[in-house]
Amino acid sequence: MSTEKRKRTSSSSAGGFLNKIKQGLLHFGRWLKKVFFKAAARVKKLFAQFPHTDRQWRSYENQLKRMPISERKATVVNQERKIVYRIVTMITIVVVGLGLISAVGGYAYWKSSTRPMDTSDKKTRLIEIPMGSSNKEVGRILQEKDIIKNGQIFDYYVKMNNYGDFQAGFYKFAPSMTLDTIATDLADGNTVKQAVTIPEGLQITEIADLIDKDTSFSKKDFLALMEDQDFFKQLVKKYPTLLTDSSKSADVRYHLEGYLFPATYNVTPGSKLKDLVTQMVAKTDTIMENYYDEMSEKNLNVHEVLTLASLVEKEGVKEADRKNIAQVFFNRISVGMPLQSDISILYAKKEHKVKLSVEDTKVDSPYNLYTHTGYGPGPFDSPGESSIAAVMDPTQNSYYYFVADVKTGEVYFASTLSEHNALVEKYVNNDSSESSDSAAESEVDGE
Repeated sequence: MSTEKRKRTSSSSAGGFLNKIKQGLLHFGRWLKKVFFKAAARVKKLFAQFPHTDRQWRSYENQLKRMPISERKATVVNQERKIVYRIVTMITIVVVGLGLISAVGGYAYWKSSTRPMDTSDKKTRLIEIPMGSSNKEVGRILQEKDIIKNGQIFDYYVKMNNYGDFQAGFYKFAPSMTLDTIATDLADGNTVKQAVTIPEGLQITEIADLIDKDTSFSKKDFLALMEDQDFFKQLVKKYPTLLTDSSKSADVRYHLEGYLFPATYNVTPGSKLKDLVTQMVAKTDTIMENYYDEMSEKNLNVHEVLTLASLVEKEGVKEADRKNIAQVFFNRISVGMPLQSDISILYAKKEHKVKLSVEDTKVDSPYNLYTHTGYGPGPFDSPGESSIAAVMDPTQNSYYYFVADVKTGEVYFASTLSEHNALVEKYVNNDSSESSDSAAESEVDGE
């Protein structure tokens, strides 16, 4: 039987059966009400026949004494039978009445629990159903995620409607969906593929936003994992060549900043957040394996290469420009000049702005490459392979400065400060205010 046909058949049969129960309970309730009040009146009338005061009891005893013994016994037995019969009747009615009340209440609870959680909330949530989950476990997950009202009722519902085994995977459900729609999707395996794409040049905090948006993992948990030193030590042990330099770095904000390679990662049902992060680190290690020997020959370590690559990623767009910019940074380092990249200031201040002020460049931070020489604590973002390649194979030049014309995308290089200032005057200061601000973000200034 197809899902759609099963859905219509099961829903109509279950609905008709429930309606019959409802009508029967209503009729039985009306009858029980009449019987209850009628029996109560009879019991009241029966007890009214018996003496209540001492005087009435003495009169009743005198009447019995005047009766023959056989008639006296018959009268007493008859009265006792009436009392017992009425009491038993009353107890029976009360018990049945309580049962009826429970049945009506249960029916109302069932109807309420099988309705959508919130018909006005159509925003879907990403729900993971682990492999091997029973119907009861699925109901518990859906209730915890505020998709349905009651997980146990959901379990009963799918059994009554003969839904087959549910399939594991990621699903998108909303509180406005009916139990029938949810159960059908689960039975048919209407899963969604869960993947997260990390673009080049993102910082860990930005990666956290993407993971929170595109996976079932939260930003809070991801950032907590980035600060988990025990987890980082496990990764260092697994990827020593890649991460040893980072583990030795002081004043670093995140030891894994720059080590989560930009790519698309699939998330499989049952996988953990640690598995996803490990995938990212493993990808970086795979890319960097191509350069480990060359780095050793050039007396560079992984941390230095990824730090420069993270700056090149943001400072240049074209491959040729990136290779020249990488050499500018090496030239500055060789003569003890600070790199003076705006990228470092933005990272230090945890801000995103177009143009920096003089005060911005004085921010007190080890990441401030205006006031500190060298590479700084570590990478500023996750660079792509082209930026890493540019650092490992820069274009040899004698430049110490560069400035970009935002309108054309051209990058202009200079060997002296006077040449650089002339380029800034030509391509930045004489341009519109918008271009001037943007160009300042890609400029390396001399002291």
